[in-house]
Amino acid sequence: MPCTEIHSSFYRFVALSDPEGVAARLRELVAVGLGGNILIAAEGISGAVAGEPDVLQAFEAALQSDPLFGGAFAGLVFKHSACATRPFTLIKVHVKPEIVAFGVPGVSGLPAPERPDTHVAPARWRELLARPDVLVLDNRNSFEFKLGRFAGAIDPAVTHFRDFPAYVNEHAEAWKREGKTIAMYCTGGIRCEKTAAWMQDQGLQVYQLDGGILNYFQSMPEPEADWQGECFVFDKRIAIDTRLQETATSAEQVYAEEPPWRLARAKRLDPDG
Repeated sequence: MPCTEIHSSFYRFVALSDPEGVAARLRELVAVGLGGNILIAAEGISGAVAGEPDVLQAFEAALQSDPLFGGAFAGLVFKHSACATRPFTLIKVHVKPEIVAFGVPGVSGLPAPERPDTHVAPARWRELLARPDVLVLDNRNSFEFKLGRFAGAIDPAVTHFRDFPAYVNEHAEAWKREGKTIAMYCTGGIRCEKTAAWMQDQGLQVYQLDGGILNYFQSMPEPEADWQGECFVFDKRIAIDTRLQETATSAEQVYAEEPPWRLARAKRLDPDG
């Protein structure tokens, strides 16, 4: 039978005083009918889940309104896409030191009102892509870049997100000498939340695509005018196109030039079932 599940991704950087308690309540809320992964840390929440529309709607409503969360997730933005393949077999809720591992001590994605806002909406992003003084920087792993990217984007050629700071440190002075403005993007926006403030501290002029690639595909007319290829997604659908539709690309194709452990790890994290 065709898959009728809906995929939902979300995150928020918000201070949580009791991550273990939040995780315990989430395990109760996702116990029936959902698959996916949710990460909880003192700095917030990040999740990708999928389920039948009514089940997913009930979970999203509970996440925003459950009294235990004290309004921490009220108004959370959910990015939805259809599924031809069931994205997840399992449901997991983990407590981690960070909801996205940047690896630089003291760097958090928590909002800092004293800093200039680096977020730009998709329409503004399209304008930045056309500016000659703007360097478009892909803040994802290299295998994701190879599958698809914004036209003219630069691949930092990193294997892990934690390698990204070293790349920036290597090039920051040259970018400043050249008067470059950095326009940075990732899949859903979460990696850029971590890196934007840190890059400002390096003296760089930085913008980040609000909501990432997925928001761009969802919000803009003719996103294919600016995007080349497909977008990798971290679930069993593997890749989607600019219309948020699953493609025929397989995990074996995506990881063909990667170390064998990448494919093995992907299959181990959520085995077929």
